[in-house]
Amino acid sequence: MKMKKNKLLVSLLTAGVMVSPLAHATNGYFPIGVGPKTEAMGGAGIALPQDAFAAAANPAGMVMVGDRTDFALTWFKPTRNADITGNGAGLNGSYDGNGRSNFFIPDFGYNKMISNDTALGVVVYGNGGMNTQYNNNPFGAVGASGNLGINLEQLFIAPTWSKKLNATNSVGVSLNLAYQMFSATGLNGPALGSMSSNSAAMSDNGTDTSTGYGLKVGWTGEITPMVTLGATYQSKTKMSSFSSYSGLFAGQGNFDIPANYGVGIAVKATQATTVAFDVEQIDYSGVASVGNTFPQASPLGASNGPGFGWQNMTAFKLGMSYVYDSQLTLRGGLNHNNQQIPSNQSLLNILAPGVVQNHLSLGATWTLANKSEITVAYVHAFQQTVNGSGSIPAGFGGGNANISMHEDSIGISYGW
Repeated sequence: MKMKKNKLLVSLLTAGVMVSPLAHATNGYFPIGVGPKTEAMGGAGIALPQDAFAAAANPAGMVMVGDRTDFALTWFKPTRNADITGNGAGLNGSYDGNGRSNFFIPDFGYNKMISNDTALGVVVYGNGGMNTQYNNNPFGAVGASGNLGINLEQLFIAPTWSKKLNATNSVGVSLNLAYQMFSATGLNGPALGSMSSNSAAMSDNGTDTSTGYGLKVGWTGEITPMVTLGATYQSKTKMSSFSSYSGLFAGQGNFDIPANYGVGIAVKATQATTVAFDVEQIDYSGVASVGNTFPQASPLGASNGPGFGWQNMTAFKLGMSYVYDSQLTLRGGLNHNNQQIPSNQSLLNILAPGVVQNHLSLGATWTLANKSEITVAYVHAFQQTVNGSGSIPAGFGGGNANISMHEDSIGISYGW
């Protein structure tokens, strides 16, 4: 039986690497949470570990969930659109970025208590991603050909150690082993190529990969029997470069994963009701290829070249769970983040219109006779539009790009 469990673990890790880990409903291109229980509560989980996915929110929570295995599958459907107006180079029009619109995301978590106060575990999850595919290329009027779009996928494999310091405090640390895949198409032709330091490494070079690592540390503390606090910090994840796209991303293809950190509180309002609230900060501007504004004096791909102009993001996550009876727990949540894409940065973000700001989530867990669980979650990210303001340079005919997105996802998990 032990050998079979080990084989299952290895198989799930392998599947996690091979299957597209595009992010769930998103704060920028980060998921609002990992696992249907956390997603159903608006992503709140820093002070409320509920399953073996807990390390994705706070490594310190793993020692609080005990021996546990969970796996999940989420169907994710983003809807992306762009409009270009007032342009003198022939780019005007409405463009549908949904050439690929259905994604399936697996997550896996395993935790084992190795003593009464220490746990070892691993979580495999999609940490981020973004996809667009415009079958009608918005840059066709300036010589670009083929479908325009990108596909970014980020996978974390996070071995985690956590320990209870005493009856009310625990700490934890995860080693985030990161794997990225990226491809871009339709950013070709002499007009777009003139903006790059290396036009041959800007587009249509297939899928490139990148690897790296970082750390995530966390703490939880029970302040009273009714109130638990948590805090977590994840370092910038240093990644190897996308050499095939060194003419697109600043720093010759560099695409590190931003640092992020947060605090949370969970309050047991009644015997059956728990309310959780998290605040998370994501330092998108700390990665040049994401945070540098467009255009710059330097060309695309240069050491300090243009990026997508994303600002830092603060996400607020509010969730509630209600134990209806011994077999059924109900959940709901809200998630709000500031707009990280300024109105003057909308042109390049036709490729990455991660503009949603408000999410509503619902979910439930059914406990089966053998004490295993089935959990479902639905998340809707409401339609959001960023209208451009001076977003297209005069050299490209001026005018503005307006970008919009909304998202839906349904996740299901089985845990024991």
